[in-house]
Amino acid sequence: MDRGTVGSAQSGRLLVEVRQEGSSAVVTPAGELDHHTADLLREPLEDCLSKGTSRLVVDCTRLEFCDSTGLNVLLGARLKAEAAGGGVHLAGMLPVVARVFEITGADAVFTVHATVEAALSDGHGQREADG
Repeated sequence: MDRGTVGSAQSGRLLVEVRQEGSSAVVTPAGELDHHTADLLREPLEDCLSKGTSRLVVDCTRLEFCDSTGLNVLLGARLKAEAAGGGVHLAGMLPVVARVFEITGADAVFTVHATVEAALSDGHGQREADG
């Protein structure tokens, strides 16, 4: 399962794993994303962007909580990724996390997928055909 993992960060309440999948980075936060743990997600996202990976898939299947600070981390990464020609795709949000995005309207600015597999396949066929 750890095959392809390029990094991870951990606190008592949040673990973040990063792996490369083709031209995308899959970032998996597990636990609670809030004011105290936001940097644990911000740093790997920015690291991916600084290394030239501008298509980020955030696997939210293990994200149990997200407050406004966590939302701002994702929004900031989205702006930087789009400026680099990519984007941030969210996948597998639990209802409690999806509700935060619905209430704030943030679900309208992200591409949201039911699964990581759907997020990875979205748009890849065209890019590979063009290249």
